[in-house]
Amino acid sequence: MPEGDSLYRFAERLRPALLNKEILAARAHGPGPVPRVAALVGATCTSVRAQGKNMLISFDNGLVLRGHLRMYGTWHVYRPGEPWQRTEHDVRLVLEVQDAVVVNFNAPVIELVEERALTVHAPISQLGPDLLDEGFDRDAAFRHFRQPGLAARTIGEAIMDQKVMAGVGNIWKHETLFRCGLHPWLTVGELSDEEIIEVIGTAQQLLRASVGKPNSLMARGRPSIFSYLRGGQPCRRCFTRLRSAPQGGDIRQTAWCPKCQPERPGQTVQPVPRHRALPVRGRAFPH
Repeated sequence: MPEGDSLYRFAERLRPALLNKEILAARAHGPGPVPRVAALVGATCTSVRAQGKNMLISFDNGLVLRGHLRMYGTWHVYRPGEPWQRTEHDVRLVLEVQDAVVVNFNAPVIELVEERALTVHAPISQLGPDLLDEGFDRDAAFRHFRQPGLAARTIGEAIMDQKVMAGVGNIWKHETLFRCGLHPWLTVGELSDEEIIEVIGTAQQLLRASVGKPNSLMARGRPSIFSYLRGGQPCRRCFTRLRSAPQGGDIRQTAWCPKCQPERPGQTVQPVPRHRALPVRGRAFPH
């Protein structure tokens, strides 16, 4: 799933194509609800911004186009007449201006919202502080982590809760917890205030590095990957074989290093590895 840094880069790509330009043509397609984007024709784009994992494109007629990519959505920009890299079957949205065509492919969520309604529109109003905002509110993120209802959740699940702080997905969940030395199945209630503060700061700096913003990691460009998609491979720090298991309701595997991210005595939640059934040759058991 594209994370906050991916949406930030998409916004950077769309902004010069759309900003201060009049929409000459617009169309949207299913599956799912199809917004009446004909209302955008004749309107001028006033801003293009990412908020967490959401793309928000505002217009001077008071409408905002919101897109959420989930797992497979993407944004492309083409010159008029240029061949597209995806098929028409995958198209969800097309916006045409004088010198560019912006196309969204495969996003399950494309909707129109009135700008004045964004403050009460749940997908936006319920978001936690955005990690890539220059005014990112660390104190608010900390308070969200310390809500009583979050204490029993694992840190591997809580860090991706967009209501806590917006922008972290599966990649930066892995890399934040590895760098903080935290086992993904530790609950939020088992972490000290200092550890929560470190999680917030590390996630922020990883995302900032990924989009080329100044960061305390001294990284230029996307930081190195230590654990994401590396279950079963040797740790790049200590060479211990990384383990992996499904976490929460996510069918994807969470990987961790048992040495760099050790379990703690009395840890209340344990990972349950998914085992593949082995084929049975012949008759395994007598009747």
